[in-house]
Amino acid sequence: MIFFSTVYLIIFISYMWSDDSLIDKGVQISSDGHTHFSLLAPAAREVNLILFSDFTNRDGMSYSMHNNGNNFSLEIEKDLVGMYYGYQIINKDVNTQEFPPYTIIADPYSRALATQNHYAPVNKTLIINDNFDWEGVDWLQIPHRDLIIYEIHLKDMTAHPSSNCKTKGAYAGFHDKDQKGGIQHIRDMGYNAVEFLPLFEFGNVELPFGDTTQAVTNTWNPYATNHWGYMPSFFFAPEGNYASDADLSSGVWNGTKGLQIKEFKELVKALHQEGIAVIMDVVYNHVSQYDNNPLKQIQKKEYFRQNNEGTYSSESGCGNDLETENEDIRQMIIESVLFWMREYHIDGFRFDLGKLIDWQTIEIIREKAQELNPGVFLTCEPWGGDGYDPNGFSDRGWSSWNDQFRNALKGWHPDGDIGFIFGNWHHDFDLEKIKRVFAGSPRALGGQYTDIAHSVNYLESHDDHTLGDFIRIATGKVGKDEIISDINTHAQLSEKEIAIHKLSAMALLTSQGAVMIAQGQEWGRSKVIIDTEFPDENVGKIDHNSYDKDNETNWLNWNHKDLNAELVDFYRHLIKLRKDHPAFRRASIEDITFIGSSTSHSIAFHIHIPGEKQAVVFLNSDPENYAEIKLPKGKWEVIIKKNHIIYSSVFDKGNVSLNPVSCSLYMQ
Repeated sequence: MIFFSTVYLIIFISYMWSDDSLIDKGVQISSDGHTHFSLLAPAAREVNLILFSDFTNRDGMSYSMHNNGNNFSLEIEKDLVGMYYGYQIINKDVNTQEFPPYTIIADPYSRALATQNHYAPVNKTLIINDNFDWEGVDWLQIPHRDLIIYEIHLKDMTAHPSSNCKTKGAYAGFHDKDQKGGIQHIRDMGYNAVEFLPLFEFGNVELPFGDTTQAVTNTWNPYATNHWGYMPSFFFAPEGNYASDADLSSGVWNGTKGLQIKEFKELVKALHQEGIAVIMDVVYNHVSQYDNNPLKQIQKKEYFRQNNEGTYSSESGCGNDLETENEDIRQMIIESVLFWMREYHIDGFRFDLGKLIDWQTIEIIREKAQELNPGVFLTCEPWGGDGYDPNGFSDRGWSSWNDQFRNALKGWHPDGDIGFIFGNWHHDFDLEKIKRVFAGSPRALGGQYTDIAHSVNYLESHDDHTLGDFIRIATGKVGKDEIISDINTHAQLSEKEIAIHKLSAMALLTSQGAVMIAQGQEWGRSKVIIDTEFPDENVGKIDHNSYDKDNETNWLNWNHKDLNAELVDFYRHLIKLRKDHPAFRRASIEDITFIGSSTSHSIAFHIHIPGEKQAVVFLNSDPENYAEIKLPKGKWEVIIKKNHIIYSSVFDKGNVSLNPVSCSLYMQ
């Protein structure tokens, strides 16, 4: 039974809420202690606010909201901080509703939510005072070409027992002291930016595996878990399952105290104090598939893309593709971006499946975000559905993940379609074409970008095989379907693997454009599916798509970092070199000269920025033959020689040779 009340209720015809906050939607507490609610629901005939004193309550006090056209509003003359609410919407066409008309949905503009560990929870919005003292800490203004980004999953960085983290898998634990993971590792390596996999509320739980009583039978995910976070639910609320009081047990409620707000802000503040920028991976192209997402109830026909035959599209591969051209959805996306910038001091964003967002929205996001912070970093996957257009994003001032860099250097698949680091040419590249990726893939050399700063160079991301596993499979160390019986022995890199990794690191960290490195890449991390209570027939195999595993398959094993300390040290030194010398970050195409080499699978280039130290990078990926080049005139200090860090007073001049699968670096 839902009780109806007029206590503390004031219905008003037109209410224009204005204060220092970014948005006027959702819930606001005014200076006079009144609580104001606002919901845009253009398809609704009536909307009731349901107020709960406890998140577990099924029934609450119901208040009829006033219809101001498409907007429903309500003022209650009371400060309701600490209470919970939801909306009950009855649409004009009841037959087109996604859910029964008495379903209670959370506010799409929720800043904090109480969420239940269930695939279709009845979430409740928490009314909270989210004031926070930043103590003057604000956005970091790091030039985009100087970014050395570490792509990470918040929980993976601290959840493994080897991390020695006190509050594992949480915002608060990320900056625990005396641990191996979290901020400690990022600072140790010298990264100046982190890119977090999705951190706003997402559908953590999928349908029960194999349950034929559901509308759809889950045959694909035995874990019934979404670990990575690419099933977004609410665009303004940080994920409650990363709060320090979270409990992932089935049916348990999380986020009930709103700790996730303060703890996430404290994490951003701690990173900024270390000089580390924060980039959020954001998903605005679709919403979670099974939960009671409010947008489905509010206006599904207008808010979601449809195919020609009237069915709802799934170009995202996840269902529920958002119609970003719709003015309400466009406005929500823009407001969300600005909200995270203003309220959480986020420095930049990586947009998932960017090509599924229309160009007008893309252009407005850049315009509005740069008005707020001219140094904001905007990047994306320049693909989505059947679309692929890195050139189009660059024309609009956006950067993007340079998959052409990845493919040219690494290849596309480890079991046949491999690239330069294996002494092979990926089918789209040869010696002449590959030169452009080292120069930042500028349009002038046939690349994608009008500005070298738009190229985010990378060899590994959360998607597909890790670079370590790609190398293991491509070199025949392990078959892609082989069962790994001893994970620690498997994780230790051979001399051959280390050589390819060092070649890869040198190519990546001496190329022009921003750099992205995936978590664990610097020790050749492997993702082997561990045995758990769940019925996974692939236990023991290498995983190339671990989105569903909240376990040691994904959690970083910090003992493996120690196993491969030689490679970790190599990355650390290259990162320092890149940060210390503009040659590796700020060269134009006029500053780079390619040097002829004696073999077809070796490449060398001379970087000479007037007034700065010069560098010669020499890479030989040929697995059998030595390579030789002639250094430019003068004596050259040997920084790295044949995969070994020298840093001494050794000098070379004239002709120099390089071992198979090896790299050298000279400076003067």
